[in-house]
Amino acid sequence: MLVQQMTIKRPVSMSGTGLHTGVSTTMTFKPAPENFGIRFRRIDLDGQPEIPADVDHVVDMRRNTTLGLGDARVHTIEHVLAAVAGLQIDNIIIELDNAEPPIADGSAKPFVDLLLEAGLEDQDAPKDYLIIDQVVDYQNEERGVQIVALPTDDFRITVVIDYNNPALGTQHTGLFNLEEEFIKDFASARTFCFLHEVEELHDAGLIKGGNLDNAIVIVDRELPQQDLGKLTQKLGIVHSVIVGQTGVLNDNPLHYRNEPARHKLLDMIGDLALIGAPIKAQILAARPGHAANVEFARKVRKLYQQKKLIKKYQHGKKEGVVFDINAIQRILPHRYPFLLIDKITEFQMDERVVAVKNVTLNEPFFQGHFPGQPVMPGVLVVEAMAQAGGVLLLNGLENPGNKLVFFMSMNNVKFRKPVVPGDQLVLEVRMMSRRAKVIQIRSEAFVDGALVAEGEFTAAIVDREDGRARAAERASGTPVAKSKD
Repeated sequence: MLVQQMTIKRPVSMSGTGLHTGVSTTMTFKPAPENFGIRFRRIDLDGQPEIPADVDHVVDMRRNTTLGLGDARVHTIEHVLAAVAGLQIDNIIIELDNAEPPIADGSAKPFVDLLLEAGLEDQDAPKDYLIIDQVVDYQNEERGVQIVALPTDDFRITVVIDYNNPALGTQHTGLFNLEEEFIKDFASARTFCFLHEVEELHDAGLIKGGNLDNAIVIVDRELPQQDLGKLTQKLGIVHSVIVGQTGVLNDNPLHYRNEPARHKLLDMIGDLALIGAPIKAQILAARPGHAANVEFARKVRKLYQQKKLIKKYQHGKKEGVVFDINAIQRILPHRYPFLLIDKITEFQMDERVVAVKNVTLNEPFFQGHFPGQPVMPGVLVVEAMAQAGGVLLLNGLENPGNKLVFFMSMNNVKFRKPVVPGDQLVLEVRMMSRRAKVIQIRSEAFVDGALVAEGEFTAAIVDREDGRARAAERASGTPVAKSKD
């Protein structure tokens, strides 16, 4: 069933204090057109810069998720994004007149209520789902974190937390139907911290807007009332505070028995919105946090971008083929008799590509190299490796049609065995390093699993309109790789 993209019907606003910065902010949700995505707009800054809500713009992940673009920052965006993603809104502008959204009560519920007040509206374009069809795994052994995405036909998420702290213990929770469960069971789960962390966070310049009305403080150490009074005075809390009997400071009642675990799940929904597309996957997360969530989202977003690139050039699916010869001709400018790769069988954006060249007696170079004993010229094996590298390089660029790639040097090039008619040349290219405009790759060529050639290449990426690039093109002939799209 085709599902349409969604935005809101009208603008809605709220004001409040940011949790960590303590600034007063008015935040306004505004409708956005199809395929716009989620963007934060700082209307208090010159030019009103817009920061896309994706992992490429994450600049801080200490105790919250912070986005940045140039000098513009938006702190603690996870609860707002959880509300947007939980309601399955695809396109929205989030305007702020300061650096951090209001914390409200520490959950996503106030934002959910505000968005529902604005009204949800279907749009004409279909949702751009990322369907996970392979296992995506992130681990941080030092912190005991593991997050896994498994293939499934909908969105599910299970979270287990364990802080090795008897005050909280081990908790788990799971969401299996976003429409039915998000608002009712997760949106109102509030942020939390341990009592021993409060002073540390304050001294680190955080939680300037925190209080016992917008956070759960879990009592994990004994603290005499006198010392507690000094702490609350330092934090600027004017009303009385007691350790209480429930394990929560001031005996604040929990919304759910496992509210901390539910809030961690809520945070994950917000951080996973930074992938830039709704996903269909089963997410299993042990001890997640913002840093781990963002790194996991980074891996999934790379998969999303890779799938978009493949879809852009490969117009039909073929078993065992990523790019067929028609797709290759959309990517590379080379044509007969100088197009020396037939298909791409593996493609990992900015990492690795595997290409295949079927070598037949019909190749025009065999007529003269050598009559009676045909051997593929080594320089053409190198050219085939370079063309495979061209596919890897240009498909990693944001606007490949505006770029040219020139190979500047070849190092450690070695030929191990001759390549003859009937051989299938398998070309494996790996990214060694990538700086602003200079890339190094390593290429290996195999026949029947045996290494026949290898080498390392340095390439420069230049703008097509660069005068020096045009001069180089006139001097050296056709560039190694150039997108036609």
